[in-house]
Amino acid sequence: MPLWASITVQVLATIGAVFLTLWGFWYLVVRPYLDGKVAELVEASRDIEPAVTRGVKKGVADTFRELPESALDGTVKESTRQFLKFGSGLFENGLSSFLGTAADLERHKRQNAGKNPEGSTDS
Repeated sequence: MPLWASITVQVLATIGAVFLTLWGFWYLVVRPYLDGKVAELVEASRDIEPAVTRGVKKGVADTFRELPESALDGTVKESTRQFLKFGSGLFENGLSSFLGTAADLERHKRQNAGKNPEGSTDS
């Protein structure tokens, strides 16, 4: 057999062996493992939605039980209004409502630039 034919047969045999090994590993090891994990995820996702619904219902029921009667009558105190206003501002604007916006930081830096002495390492 000529040398080129021997090398060609060897290369084809190597390619076949590697392909057969990878195919066998995929179908005998990886695929069953992934199918099991997917089945676990599907089962877990079926359990999550009812648990969240039960948790929300329980939380709402507990909150209504703990509310004072005056809050249900519509006579909300000023401190409660301020707290709700702060909470809604925090929800709508994120932490910037609590910490300040980028424009506030720039204004603060400009105001402090004139107040800091030359040798200060404050930034």
